[in-house]
Amino acid sequence: SYFTMLGLKESGEIDMIDDMVKNFAYLIENYGHIPNGNRTYYLGRSQPPFFSVMVELLAEAKGDSVYQEFLPAMEKEYAFWMDGADKLKPGQAYRRVVRLKNGDIMNRYWDDATVPRQESWREDVLTAQRSGRDKLEMYEELRAGAESGMDFSSRWFADGKNLVTIRTSDFIPPDLNALLYHLEWAISKALLMNKDSTSEDFRRKAIHRGELIDKYCWNRSENFYTDYDFRKQKQSRNINPGGMYPFCFINENPDYMSFLGSKVADVIRAKLLKPGGIVTTEFNTGEQWDAPNGWAPLEWMTIWGLDRCGQKDLAADIAARWVKLNEKVYKSTGKLMEKYNVVDIDKD
Repeated sequence: SYFTMLGLKESGEIDMIDDMVKNFAYLIENYGHIPNGNRTYYLGRSQPPFFSVMVELLAEAKGDSVYQEFLPAMEKEYAFWMDGADKLKPGQAYRRVVRLKNGDIMNRYWDDATVPRQESWREDVLTAQRSGRDKLEMYEELRAGAESGMDFSSRWFADGKNLVTIRTSDFIPPDLNALLYHLEWAISKALLMNKDSTSEDFRRKAIHRGELIDKYCWNRSENFYTDYDFRKQKQSRNINPGGMYPFCFINENPDYMSFLGSKVADVIRAKLLKPGGIVTTEFNTGEQWDAPNGWAPLEWMTIWGLDRCGQKDLAADIAARWVKLNEKVYKSTGKLMEKYNVVDIDKD
């Protein structure tokens, strides 16, 4: 919906963006979060928390009072993502919060239900049976992967190849934590406008989270932001566009982010850049959020992040490749697709 709003803003449809943001605020007010879809069986999991980014987009069109209008919803969504943080001991995790062994707090994807996903019941039952793992654990991991939006991807697999090894909840993802950084920043801005002294607390939280993203997710050997396995205390080597989210949102140390951006650009050229844009991961596992597929939201976040850290030529190159592929497929099929084969651009 956020990416739809970008198009609506470009088209001058500000009232519709306003209505959409109000609808999401209603969901937060009534359910504590934005469910993965507007159906009761999605109440166990959220969407990735783009709400504050939507609020920012609307504020750009209508003025900063928008932050104040949606402050209660942003605070309530933040409480959902941080539930249990104050009770965790080092090394423990609860719902979407992890307290690392040194006491640092970060977030993960999760789902509160422990049954197969209602929309994929048969598939989940069969996957759990094939895995030989505890069924409840498998359902939790599959659901957590669904909350991430990347369902499913080698990004979440222990062996990097097979869905039966999924362990989403072991990872601290840079994309999720970058979105929560933005949420903390947006709450701080709204509180400051209300002359609320707790504004400074949220500003400090955002700055500290940015530091933790760098501490745990900047992978020096890969020159990319990657997921951090808090159980094994090691970084993933899976290169995917989730690692571009920090470049989209983090405001501190722009020179440092530009320095990292030049390294990231080389990695993207070597591992993700294909004729039709960027591939979701390097690996072709048969899962839809892997090679050879490209997904519009991840293309956008990669282009945005590269542009923001000074890699404008690569950003423009990816955008041109992606748009060209979209136009080609549309002309031959009359359709805009959910995902595209960015490796073989001769396929529709």
